[in-house]
Amino acid sequence: MEGLAEKLVEELECETVFTIPIGDGIPVAESVVVTWIIMAVMLIFCFIMTRNLRVRNISRRQAVIETIVVKLQNLTGSMVGEKGKALTPYLTTILMYITLANICGIFGFKSPTKDLNVTIALALMSIILVQAAGIHYLGFKGWLKGFTQPIGMVTPFNILDLVTRPLSLCMRLFGNVLGAFVIMKLLEAVAPVVAPAIFSIYFDLFDGILQAYVFVFLTSLYIKEEIEEEEEENGKKKKRRGKKILKLQDEKQESVA
Repeated sequence: MEGLAEKLVEELECETVFTIPIGDGIPVAESVVVTWIIMAVMLIFCFIMTRNLRVRNISRRQAVIETIVVKLQNLTGSMVGEKGKALTPYLTTILMYITLANICGIFGFKSPTKDLNVTIALALMSIILVQAAGIHYLGFKGWLKGFTQPIGMVTPFNILDLVTRPLSLCMRLFGNVLGAFVIMKLLEAVAPVVAPAIFSIYFDLFDGILQAYVFVFLTSLYIKEEIEEEEEENGKKKKRRGKKILKLQDEKQESVA
């Protein structure tokens, strides 16, 4: 158990790869370098796959990449709803990044999502996007009014959501990735020959993809909640307008009679 504790502490420590000589020096952590590598891989892949695109007589390469893009956009689009489809590029990018960040351990890299700073940054980005979507659809006054829904008594709890939601996203992703590492080390101690090879397929590949999906799904759910509030407000306004029109029609009929 002491060996496991030492490995866990070592895994949690994020080493400084190099320091940028500005001021007192800006340390660049290992998680940042691996993130840059993932970004470079994604950019190079996109550049290669989107060269010489055609409208007619498309190549097999173009057909494959178009299928992948459509499937990913349909996946994130179905989560966030019709009105939130403008946000699907961001959600798709986050899905791809977290997936690659979780499974890069297979290739000998240290997963950036094992660094709590990375998961905090991802959670903050997503919650800022959620609140921005709320302001966009509801307007600033409508967004502020949303904190008092359904009744004013729950306003403190709605405000608390601004803290609990990013904390939940952050700790869920970090905890699951770290938990998978702990389980793998325990399996290595019990069956060092057979177990790691079998279970690494699940924890390093399947579970990594699953955690990326859960993160994006929850972000989409929060965005959809903001949009539904906007639709409910519009529905109430339409009902009030309809009642006013009916009332005016009745008054006209009575005056004619």
